Amino acid sequence: MIEARVIRAWAAFFTAERRAATLAAIIMVQGLCALFFIADVIIDLGEGDHLDHLHMTLEAAASLALIGGMVFLMLELRRMLARMQEMDAGLRAARGRMGEVIEGFFDDWGLTPSERDVALMILKGFENKEIAEIRGAAPGTVRAQSAKVYAKAGVGGRAQLLSLFMDELLSGEAPAHGAG
Repeated sequence: MIEARVIRAWAAFFTAERRAATLAAIIMVQGLCALFFIADVIIDLGEGDHLDHLHMTLEAAASLALIGGMVFLMLELRRMLARMQEMDAGLRAARGRMGEVIEGFFDDWGLTPSERDVALMILKGFENKEIAEIRGAAPGTVRAQSAKVYAKAGVGGRAQLLSLFMDELLSGEAPAHGAG
């Protein structure tokens, strides 16, 4: 569950990066178009044309519109990049907060290093069989360690263990461990 949210957050971040790159490319194209029209107006003025001709007026108006659009898009790009930085900082803070919450609970429960590994993998969504394969342990050993984690945490199983951490993170309060 937690991993899916992290993946969605990173996907949104990369989508925002693509949007920023697209905006930057549009700004560059608009800049080139504006330069073309401005250069054309300057050349036409040098050849004796006047701004009262419809052609010249349209080119001047197009240049101004493109420059206005560039300014607007640059402001939007700047705002979007600032928002991306805020989101990234929030994600880093949430990750750090989650780590603090997990370590605090594990310390309060007095988990052994092996039990900590098993508990962390349970929180990441791994099943006992997968945990056993990753740790190179027997499935029975992982089941026994899981049972010890649940007993020390004062919960009946995986869902309740995860619920402890989610409640802590969603409460927005200082860690209040000692649930067991």
